Amino acid sequence: QVQLVESGGGLVQPGGSLRLSCSASGFTFSRCAMGWYRQAPGKERELVATITSRGSGTNYADSVKGRFTISRDNAKNTVYLQMNSLKPEDTAVYYCNADLGGYPFWGQGTQVTVSS
Repeated sequence: QVQLVESGGGLVQPGGSLRLSCSASGFTFSRCAMGWYRQAPGKERELVATITSRGSGTNYADSVKGRFTISRDNAKNTVYLQMNSLKPEDTAVYYCNADLGGYPFWGQGTQVTVSS
């Protein structure tokens, strides 16, 4: 019954912003590190950002540093990805990930398209 549901994807013009949300259920969210990954057509899934269980530590891919911010609200069992200064190369399906004691669990993904 572990479930991750992403939302907030859509079409954005270059330089625009978008905020993704991931609602979690079926596990103790506040004790798990979370992450966002993305996969473009024909490419491998890649790490975007991670956040520790209490939100005190974050890591970002070099390609998104300074533009994206990962955050979480443990009271709402939700993790967010704020995306600013979007570029066409950010176009991908974005997936929410939960670290369940070292075993990753994935959401269904949400499409982000950056195009003029």
